[in-house]
Amino acid sequence: MSFYNGSRKEPQGFRESVNAALEGIVHTLKQERNMRIHFLAGFLVLVLGVYLGLSAVEFMFLLFAVSFVLVAELFNTAIEIVFDFIYEEFHPKIKIVKDVSAGAVFVASINAALTGYLLFVKRVRWSSWQIGARLKQAPWHITFISLLTVVGIVLLIKILRKEKDLLRGGMPSGHSAVAFAAWVIVSLIVSNALVSLLVFLLALLVARSRVVSGPHTVWEAAAGALIGALVSLLVYQLLI
Repeated sequence: MSFYNGSRKEPQGFRESVNAALEGIVHTLKQERNMRIHFLAGFLVLVLGVYLGLSAVEFMFLLFAVSFVLVAELFNTAIEIVFDFIYEEFHPKIKIVKDVSAGAVFVASINAALTGYLLFVKRVRWSSWQIGARLKQAPWHITFISLLTVVGIVLLIKILRKEKDLLRGGMPSGHSAVAFAAWVIVSLIVSNALVSLLVFLLALLVARSRVVSGPHTVWEAAAGALIGALVSLLVYQLLI
């Protein structure tokens, strides 16, 4: 298990602080299988909540339940790393601490499961026709799912490529991906050639700005644009 060395500087600005926080989350996702399971389950549950049209209060409870599980898993991982670093040999007291922190994750998971059951049990519909009808009546649901999927894929690629900074630079360009995803979404919803052209030009300007300002190369911006456009188009084709 890897640790940050003592020569690393503390984050100075907001962007550096956010990137450090993301590095901690990425480290937990890489090292802890349970975190990966909780993260995927939480993502799917939130998408389902958006699709089923939960009220603002209901979605707030769902979001809190999912976040509670992830935060508990992060603290559990941090506690394990600290004690594994301090005590290399087995100690019964340390085992109790680890068991208690794992129990906190278990309680949070039970709470999330019960919350999800209470919110979804009366709303789930298994008819594919009803699913298609719901999505056609509420295109913003698909828009949300599309953008969330694009961002998730971009971050996944950066994690797999072990990019040092998830928010700035690297392959692919997240800004370009989101901009061109928005272009495809607007084009599919509005069906107006002029509006589509204007949004395309705006997306092109976003991609160009990422190259001119330095964080990305032309190929990274182009890769982001291609991923954003294709993923959003695929999501719409699958859900409508």
